[in-house]
Formats: sequence, structure tokens, C-alpha cells
Amino acid sequence: MSRKSKEEIAEVYSRMQDHICNELELADGSGKFIEDRWQRPAGGGGRTRVLKNGTIIEKGGVAFSAVHGPTPDKILKKLNLQKADFFATGVSIVLHPKSPMVPIIHMNIRYFEMDNGEHWFGGGIDLTPHYIDGDDAKYFHQEVKNVCDQYDSAYYPKFKNWADDYFFLKHRNETRGIGGIFYDRIKAKDDLEFEDILQFSLSLSKLFPKLYGHFMKKNSLLDYGENEKSWQSLRRGRYVEFNLVWDAGTKFGLDTNGRTESILMSMPPMAEWDYMHETKIGSKEEFTQDHLKKGIDWLSFVK
Repeated sequence: MSRKSKEEIAEVYSRMQDHICNELELADGSGKFIEDRWQRPAGGGGRTRVLKNGTIIEKGGVAFSAVHGPTPDKILKKLNLQKADFFATGVSIVLHPKSPMVPIIHMNIRYFEMDNGEHWFGGGIDLTPHYIDGDDAKYFHQEVKNVCDQYDSAYYPKFKNWADDYFFLKHRNETRGIGGIFYDRIKAKDDLEFEDILQFSLSLSKLFPKLYGHFMKKNSLLDYGENEKSWQSLRRGRYVEFNLVWDAGTKFGLDTNGRTESILMSMPPMAEWDYMHETKIGSKEEFTQDHLKKGIDWLSFVK
């Protein structure tokens, strides 16, 4: 079996963008994605699709890109790579719901290749609830684990710990949410393993609309008021902090002279920062704040 070319992978990923957008529009009920096609001056381009003011999704982006050209010196130095041209393709998704009872979700899959033979896969999926719910957390992690186990039983524990470490706001000493899985620079030893890792990324992508569709249908029906909306704005602020300060994808996009509008599509429509905000003792906000920690076994979590 010969492995797929970078062009073939880009085509498969672009079709996955189509699938995910179609499924999200069906789950939302009224929202429609607007497509923005763009070209990167240094090589390649992409399709950024954004949905605004849907029934459930307030702002969501599903972006596909396939870019290429000389690898910037900043990337070569950071990743300890030899000088060569690069090709990178992937799909990135961030959804911000209207209701604070529906979680924020992020997923991305990506493939990177250089002319000198260097190549790897990366990706992941993580959930950022405004309010942590044990049953929701267990459902999310179990579904992700099920996909991981289809390929390698070591994937979930390894990638789950990786996500805990990655989706962490060091300056706040808190996780972005309840984590999920994260993997990067996964290299294939042969063509068979290459295809296996590619299929894993596609299986994760197919899971995405099922997972979020579940939360859209169930949690959007829950009641909320001004207190919950205020807390949502504060949690969105933390999301902004992570993406601008720590997120490697944001940094990679900016360092490779990517398209700023597409790179920052992950930003929420509104966010707030409240100086020295403190949660009330015994509140559901305090419960959430207290569980923004690494190493929680969400599969067996009991409130």
C-alpha cells in the first residue's frame, strides 16, 4: 500500500470540512456557514467558513487550509528543523454557543510535510464547558476514548495527558476546560502506519459533529439567566487568553504569515475580564473553577 500524497490528504481534509459544516447546520437548525476563500501570498490558501447568530451557535468557524513555501526561520529554529520547503494542511474548528449551558468545543487535524522527507500528523479535540457537568464530561471522554481504542489502546491515556498539559493556562494555573486529547509530531514508520494515523484523524473528525450535536440538542434546552451569561463572558475571556498567549496553532499561523482573520476566527464574539473575580462559596461557578485541573479521571468522575 502506497501512502497518500500531500495533495490527496488536502483533498480528503477539504471534504471533511464539507461534512462537518453540513452536519453542524443541520444540528443548529437555522445557521448557515458563509465561505471566505483566500490565497496566501507565499503559497497556498484555504477556505474559512463562519456561522454567526444561529439558533444554538452564536459564532463558529470551520477552516480548511493547504499552504506551502519556504519554511520561515522562526519555525525552523523553534522545531529544530533543517532548511527546506514545507506543506501544511488541516481543518480547525471552534464553536461558541449562545447558551452558557452548551460548552465551547475545539478540534483540529493537521498534516505537515517538508521537501527533505520530514513529516508528521497532529490534532486533537477538547471541550470547554462554561459549567462542568460530570455526566457530560464522562460522555465526552468515553466517546473520544472509543475512537482512540479502535487504533491503539495507548492513544487515549497518552493523548489525554498531553491535552491536560497543552490546554493549560500557566499564568492562571488552570486548565482551559475538561481537556480531551492532543497529539503532535506523530510520525509514521512505514506506509501502513501512515495510513492508520491518517484514518485516526478522519475518525476523530467524524466523531466531532456527533459529539457536539449531542450537547447542542441536550444542553441548549437548559434554563439560564443573567448570572450564567456573566459567567460565560468571563470563561470566554480565559479562552481568549489561552489562544493568544499559549496556543501553538495561533503562533504557527502568524509565524508563517498566515491569514490573520482565519487564524483568529477562534475568538468569541464577546468576552469580559473582571478584576479579582471571586466565585461564591458552594456555587456551580465555584465547582467549575475548582475542577479546572490536570489529571482528573473524567471517565469515572463522581460529583
